[in-house]
Amino acid sequence: MADEISKAQSARPGGETIFGKIIRKEIPAKIIYEDEQCVAFHDISPQAPTHFLVVPKKPIAQLSDASCVDEALLGHLMIVGKKCAADLGLKRGFRLVINEGPDGGQSVYHVHLHILGGRQLSWPPG
Repeated sequence: MADEISKAQSARPGGETIFGKIIRKEIPAKIIYEDEQCVAFHDISPQAPTHFLVVPKKPIAQLSDASCVDEALLGHLMIVGKKCAADLGLKRGFRLVINEGPDGGQSVYHVHLHILGGRQLSWPPG
């Protein structure tokens, strides 16, 4: 957990991200779903029994950088997350998280949804 906090505190927007490389198939990922707008894949450092990401192919650094033009895309990401969660058997529920900025724990500056489930998640989250 402390490692993720330090990553978020030192990460900065701009430049290439690991998600761009996954989208372009330059590095492997365990893909769950892909369409013309997004890709969903298992997180390499899962924080729950089921933990996957939904990433738009359009590079939006932070949610705060999104505009009204991105409204349909952002909604699409949530619908894809819901469908993938169902496909992966998360019948009892899941958590959808978007980290925003350093204090929000954002360590990769390409908007992405975390979907976590498969166990009882605690509240408050952190």
